[in-house]
Amino acid sequence: MPTERREVQVRPGVEADLEALTDLYNHYVRETPITFDTAVFTPEERRSWLLSHPEDGPYRLKVAADADTQEILGYATSSPYRAKPAYSTSVETTVYVAPGAGGRGVGTLLYEALFAALAGEDLHRAYAGIAQPNEPSVRLHERFGFRHVGTYREVGRKFGRWWDVAWYEKEL
Repeated sequence: MPTERREVQVRPGVEADLEALTDLYNHYVRETPITFDTAVFTPEERRSWLLSHPEDGPYRLKVAADADTQEILGYATSSPYRAKPAYSTSVETTVYVAPGAGGRGVGTLLYEALFAALAGEDLHRAYAGIAQPNEPSVRLHERFGFRHVGTYREVGRKFGRWWDVAWYEKEL
């Protein structure tokens, strides 16, 4: 029997998404080296993160949800690259896809929506740091025109081992 392909809706993230987004992120904290956070968060601890990504401006949060059930399938963000003023036209982007939602094009839909939203902003470059190995993330970023610019070797320690982070950039 063929599997049903369910429609995915991409929209701005809202406060009602906070618990589901926190749960999704905590999966990556607990189970993977993809984020270098090592302690899980409560929704209240993540509230300021969510509120720092309004519906307009250079720092966005896009959420992918199942169109029927509204289950959160992933999210993408653009965030400040660095705090100093001269970096204001650069953003760091990231995508997190829910366990079990990989291979459905969710990451692609999220980045399409994110970069379309950023097109009118005063931005020059987007950067992405990808903990290695993570071939699906490398493929996604390269598909969107990111190019590898360098790798920080053994820059993070998690789960009792060292991890490299490959850095990618994209002209906006």
